[in-house]
Amino acid sequence: MAAEDRPSVSDKDLASIAEARTLARAARQAQSRLAELSQEQIDGIVAAMAEAVTPHAEALARLAVEETGYGVVADKIQKNLFGSERVYEFIRPMRTVGVINRIEERKIVEIAEPFGVVAAIIPSTNPTSTAIYKVLIALKARCAIVISPHPAAVRCISRTVEIMAEAAARAGAPGGSIGLMKTVTLEGTQELMKHREVAVILATGGMGLVRAAYSAGKPAYGVGPGNAPAYIERTADLRKAVRDILTGKTFDNGVLCSSENSVVVDEAIAEDARREFQALGGYFMNPAEIDTLGKAFVSPQRLPNPSLVGKSATFIAAQVGMTVPDGTRVLIAPLAGVGRDYPLSIEKLAPILSWYVVKDWQEACERCIQILRYGGMGHTMSIHSRNEEVILQFGLKKPAFRICVNTPTAHGSIGLTTGLDPAMTLGCGGWGGNITSDNISPRHLLNIKRLAYEVRPAAAAGEAKPATASAAVSGGRPLPQRPVRPVVEGGIPADLLAARIDRFLASRGVVGRPLSGSPSGPETVRPAPQETTAPVAFICEDDVREAIKAGRKLLVGEKTIITPAARDLGESHQIFVQAGWPA
Repeated sequence: MAAEDRPSVSDKDLASIAEARTLARAARQAQSRLAELSQEQIDGIVAAMAEAVTPHAEALARLAVEETGYGVVADKIQKNLFGSERVYEFIRPMRTVGVINRIEERKIVEIAEPFGVVAAIIPSTNPTSTAIYKVLIALKARCAIVISPHPAAVRCISRTVEIMAEAAARAGAPGGSIGLMKTVTLEGTQELMKHREVAVILATGGMGLVRAAYSAGKPAYGVGPGNAPAYIERTADLRKAVRDILTGKTFDNGVLCSSENSVVVDEAIAEDARREFQALGGYFMNPAEIDTLGKAFVSPQRLPNPSLVGKSATFIAAQVGMTVPDGTRVLIAPLAGVGRDYPLSIEKLAPILSWYVVKDWQEACERCIQILRYGGMGHTMSIHSRNEEVILQFGLKKPAFRICVNTPTAHGSIGLTTGLDPAMTLGCGGWGGNITSDNISPRHLLNIKRLAYEVRPAAAAGEAKPATASAAVSGGRPLPQRPVRPVVEGGIPADLLAARIDRFLASRGVVGRPLSGSPSGPETVRPAPQETTAPVAFICEDDVREAIKAGRKLLVGEKTIITPAARDLGESHQIFVQAGWPA
């Protein structure tokens, strides 16, 4: 094609923007129909997609490595199956349509409503597995989704989405439920995120993209960088700890943002740990090699070199002119600090680890916090220890929302080796500038509507507020609560209020039985409700029980004070007669 015949960048931008608008509108139309599907229909669609994409796990993994140059085919197969099988099995029993929960003791009914059209940004590091995961959780929540693939992974992401969209259509999903941008530019992706038909954004990618998602004016689930430290405490099973760290760091050549980036080890076991790493393929670099690698791997903007991301340790070493032994799995850089003066202390999406030796767990605590503050706040870390008190202290003190214990961070954080919700999008909470610290699931793409029934009556204007300690009931049963002294508006205990009422009635010649549980005498009497033409002034639960036993009705008026327990019992037996109403 001649140069003059090629479309300019601006033409491509315009085409991408137009495509984003078209897909967003189509998704909104599909959204209205998706929202009307039953749980059975939604579950059938999700099952069909998972079943359809699972046999393609290997082919998609190979396509992803071929197109992006990142990672390891065998590990990408595992991640694809994690999405189509593990994530699917986790979300399969979830109720996401209609009534999803009843809280009987509080008389609340929860009803699920889909959030709306999802704009999903897919990264180049984990392209096919992330696409599988996001499509599954969106459709499970009855949300239409529009995929914007990373420009470097359009083919593998497109193939993944096409397989799932075809299966969804055969299972009854409305047309437009799964959209895919094929002309991808930054401007087109931004248009998609800002489009009025888009309700929520699922953004996985670099910090620039995540910031763009949060500035789009829509609710957004973004993911920040990881930079996860792994601490080996002196009581750890050292062989397992080292094996776990190497397993996590070499998994798909370290492209998961939750993979280990630093080792922090107690001085007492540091030499043993060093020998164990070397025995399992760790290469400890000297200061000159650290300097050479740091200059080649880390840009002035403190970002990893894309040409070295997701590559093997031997490939990286060869590219920067280092000679390493055969079988080297990880390059290890002993460092004295964290920050700009130590380039390899950043998040490294490659099999490279920084190495720190500390005196004890308190010093390790400070070092891990420094590492997390340098580009990993709120994300993930691990601790390898058999000291439960130290493990707990790390859980209490570290600014990370996933603290993996005695397991690889790469596997544990996503729920592959732990009980965490299986997910490929990991929230970093307030520490990481995210809206949630959760592993994202269909629950995050639902809005919950609640039917809330009265459990305690409201006081009418000018009346005392009913006591609440024994008032809350559900289905006639008291709600579980701490014993408290009932009070009414203004802070007056209910028993004192009753005594004041008794004194007022006694001053007018109305004498009743003594207040239950109070000293007998004229100061603590109240009238026993009777069948009379005048409304009763005050009614408690005992009064209602006596009326039920005697087969009497109780005449009540606008100013009658009825305790909540008495009201519930009386209404259930229909013994109240409103003044002016026929009995």
